Amino acid sequence: MTDSVSYELAQVNVGKLQAPLDSAQLKDFTEGLGPVNAVADQSDGFVWRLQDESGDATEFRILDDPDLLINLSVWRDVDALTAFMYSGRHRELLKRRREFFHRLDEVVTALWWVEAGHRPSVEEAGQRLQHLREHGPSPVAFSLRTTFPPPTD
Repeated sequence: MTDSVSYELAQVNVGKLQAPLDSAQLKDFTEGLGPVNAVADQSDGFVWRLQDESGDATEFRILDDPDLLINLSVWRDVDALTAFMYSGRHRELLKRRREFFHRLDEVVTALWWVEAGHRPSVEEAGQRLQHLREHGPSPVAFSLRTTFPPPTD
């Protein structure tokens, strides 16, 4: 008898800053990071998020772009992620994203299933995002609009 593998949902989203992080324009965004991250950390279905010693991921960059911020996290499933995304303080900041980030023509969010316990790297997240941009939704990388179930054993 083989052991059943369980899966969790990884997500990456990126944003191209409109101004330096320490600018007055981004003050509401940077001051909102701590409270939003605290809510995420306590949310039902939250598993992990990329962060440095300061508690956020603002020092990380992805796809060799110095202005592209990354948010990388792991959740129990799509429902847990969307429940967090569209509620409370995160929803408030999400509504104001055009004040902080440029509108990008390419895909800015990718989801994929990882074995429980796996913590994706920034490089892995960049590869998944690029795959979605180049090939569209598939089990390799998908969007909230077009999801795929976790792999079956």
